[in-house]
Amino acid sequence: MKQKIGFIFLFFNIIFSNFAKNKFSAEVLVVGGGTSGTMAGIQAARMGAKVIILEETAWLGGMMTSAGVSAIDGNHNIASGLWAEFRSNLEKYYGSKQALQSGWVSQVMFEPSVGQKILRQMCAKEKNLLVIDNAQVSDILKVNGNWEAVFSRKNTKKQEKVSAKILIDATELGDIAAKLGVKYDLGMEAKAKYNERIAPENANDIVQDLTYVTVLKDFGANSDKTIPKPVSYNRADFICSCEKFCPDKQMPRLWDCDKMMTYGQIPNQKYMINWPINGNDFYVNMVEMSPQQRLEAVKKAKEHSLNFVYFMQTELGWKNLGLAEDEFPTEDHLPMIPYHRESRRIHGLARMNMNHAEKPFDQAEPLYRTGITVGDYPVDQHHGKNPKAPDLYYVPVPSYNVPLGSLIPEGVDNLIVAEKSISVSNIMNGASRLQPVVMGIGQAAGTLAVICAKNNISPKHVSVREVQEELLKSKCFLLPYLDVQPEHPMFEVAQKIGSTGILKGTGRNYKWSNQTWFYPDSTITNGEVAEALTAFLGTKINAHETVLAEKMTVMDAFEMLTKIRPQKPDYLVEVMQNYVAKKDKAITRIELADLLDKFLHPFEAKEVDFSGKFR
Repeated sequence: MKQKIGFIFLFFNIIFSNFAKNKFSAEVLVVGGGTSGTMAGIQAARMGAKVIILEETAWLGGMMTSAGVSAIDGNHNIASGLWAEFRSNLEKYYGSKQALQSGWVSQVMFEPSVGQKILRQMCAKEKNLLVIDNAQVSDILKVNGNWEAVFSRKNTKKQEKVSAKILIDATELGDIAAKLGVKYDLGMEAKAKYNERIAPENANDIVQDLTYVTVLKDFGANSDKTIPKPVSYNRADFICSCEKFCPDKQMPRLWDCDKMMTYGQIPNQKYMINWPINGNDFYVNMVEMSPQQRLEAVKKAKEHSLNFVYFMQTELGWKNLGLAEDEFPTEDHLPMIPYHRESRRIHGLARMNMNHAEKPFDQAEPLYRTGITVGDYPVDQHHGKNPKAPDLYYVPVPSYNVPLGSLIPEGVDNLIVAEKSISVSNIMNGASRLQPVVMGIGQAAGTLAVICAKNNISPKHVSVREVQEELLKSKCFLLPYLDVQPEHPMFEVAQKIGSTGILKGTGRNYKWSNQTWFYPDSTITNGEVAEALTAFLGTKINAHETVLAEKMTVMDAFEMLTKIRPQKPDYLVEVMQNYVAKKDKAITRIELADLLDKFLHPFEAKEVDFSGKFR
């Protein structure tokens, strides 16, 4: 009898033990270990939360690794946070900053496998972070107020579960948000919607071309790595990919073939083939397709890319270039996923459009005050393979920031959306989709998730300023000030005062460079400061009429600020003593920002809502 009871006890102990192994719990669950999801996981773990990432492939990094787009677009002069850390790790791996400048499309070029390795190393350092690879999520539901994700690992049918307070959708196409009923847009809005100057007159369902990237390797001049001729090969599809065979020598953006080849050259004699003009871009709107339909679409995109590889080998003379066999852990040596430039765009608590980037201070919604990451890439939409689509090739805008409310969906609590599915217009997606911006979106999503989990609140109730404060601790740009870098002693001050709008940056674009300048060493007039403070405080701030047009001195600043705050604590006396030696000099913008911060604490004193308006 004792043996029988012991056997039963052992049996149930094994059953419950196995069940426990199949059930995970965390404070933050990230579905999708792509460009944003990996950064969200790292940031949340560093802030002390227990985090789990579920990634459907064997790799981390999404578009810049698993999709093979290992050429970083933009933010080279405004690198901050985890993007700056990732770039620094690449420089250490390859030996120098110059080693990453192997191709002319980017200042940061690397092998996808190296990017994946570095991301793995970054994640491995975080004891609070668990990454589960090859995880296919089949269902997500609410259980006792928490999210519960049901998933199975590749090649198994065993279901496992993760329970978490806060959920981040970092999937490539916004599949989780859609599954949970979040409203979204797909396609191009009509010009009347947001009055964006380059939007089409009528709305449509067109999305950007995707690309199935290939990575080719130079096997030596005498090698012949020509692939078998694909069944669907058509030479005419590619004759204008560069000027050698193209009959129309006046075609816009027709490049020399050899120059075009070095476009995506990455280290170690490899070439990232993400060829935008009559190359391997491919049009298909697969966002709302069934899983089987998506597989068929991906198959056709792969075939198109292999057709282009065959054209390059047989027509352009590059038979020595073959598919790199040491990059991707796939049988066909192609990336695991296609490069999706566009996905669903959720309805969020804020919606950013091109006007917010071009003229941020002229909008009814001052979203710039709520920034959580920055970008400096132009609006770049790939529509070469869809004759019905407009030509939106590199439309310049000033550098810009992304509002926090774009990450928070309407109607579903405790959900944060990252990657390319944030709440932006179709036009603005052409700029916000790039890798450094998406990395910053992920870091902000992780920050937001931890604040919500620790305080047991939904993202819609979070303090915008609290999220921004945490990001500043990680040396993240809230505003893209080119001339006040994270290493600057007044970096946080410039970011905070800029986010109040008291002192505004100046945006411009110069050729390929999109910029915003704070001009820290410039001066400012008494009248300009009085006007800015009047607008911020909502009460009239006066400067003497005879000095309105004159440059503000340090003493002028003291007099104006002490009228606003006559009671001075001890620390302000010390601040004033530090400036007293130059009391008669014209005050610089960064010195004024410092005094504004110390006297008035305007960043902390006035909370903003998700539209950027003061509460």
